[in-house]
Order: sequence, then structure tokens, then C-alpha cells
Amino acid sequence: MMRYFIGIVPPDDFGRRIVEFQKIWKRNRTWEVAGPHITVKSQSGLGSDLRWLESIRRTCASFPRFTVSIDDADTFGDAVAYLTVKSPKIRDFHERLVEAVCPPPEEVKQYMEMERFIPHLTLGQTQWGMSSDEIVQMKASAATVLSPFPTFSVRFIRVFREIQLNRYVAYEDIELA
Repeated sequence: MMRYFIGIVPPDDFGRRIVEFQKIWKRNRTWEVAGPHITVKSQSGLGSDLRWLESIRRTCASFPRFTVSIDDADTFGDAVAYLTVKSPKIRDFHERLVEAVCPPPEEVKQYMEMERFIPHLTLGQTQWGMSSDEIVQMKASAATVLSPFPTFSVRFIRVFREIQLNRYVAYEDIELA
């Protein structure tokens, strides 16, 4: 089954810096799974039947552009290193995207959506080859290597499509209002 997710892509120059940073850890394959992004809609409800895509387009057409600030590094336990994301509008946008698709409640829970949504930009994770110690090291060095962190306007979102297991590529960019 074809799987999709929806993300906000950071500015190109910062995206390149993130990939260079990710590659410092030789076993880190996070950059191979998908390019740098802030997930705003996980895979729940986004299957091979692309009827959901028109609902996403309509939601984006009615949602105004907003600003996102990338901030300091943090971790989810010792399994994921990420950059925090601050934005007064991102949670509302996320909720509207989930509502547009109406995924089953168990998938919303499985993919940490709605009230469990934590906006972030993943740098590395144990699922993609890193050790727990490397996750801690990555968090510690992200602030010095990746700062200054950008603030940018979100003008579009990117739909990512899985082309092989755990390998996602850009499928479509959709403009916001």
C-alpha cells in the first residue's frame, strides 16, 4: 500500500545544513527516509485512494500563511533527537488537516495526532540507525552547529509519498491561502 504524509519544508539553505549535520553520524539514515521537514499530518488516513488529497487542497486554500520558528534541540526519550518548532498557528493547522481527512481514531492515536501532536523537525533516531548515546550527543551539538535557527513563513506544504519501504519523496506542493 502506498503511504503518504504531509510536511512543512524548511528554507533550502537550512535544509542543506540539517542534512550535513545528520551525516556527521555515519549510521544515521534519517536523511535517507525523507528530506528535512516538520510533519503536520502523519500517515493516518492518507492511503492509496487519493480522495483525501482534494480535502487537503481545500483546507490549504482556506488557511492563511503563517510563521514558524525553529528552536533548540530536544529528545523524545533517548530514541529521537529533534529541533523544537514554535508557531502560534501550527497546531490549528494540524488539527484542520486531520479533520479534513477524518482518519480512524485508532490511527490518530497511533500516529500521535491531535492533542498528542508535538511539532518538531527530526534530526536522528534509533529507528534509523543511531544509538541512544548518539542521540544524546546529537542533541548536545545541534545548538552550536545548527544555530542560528531560522524563522520563516509557511507558504506551502509538501505531500510526501513512500516509493519503497521507509523512503519518501516529494509528491506535490500545495500553496496556503
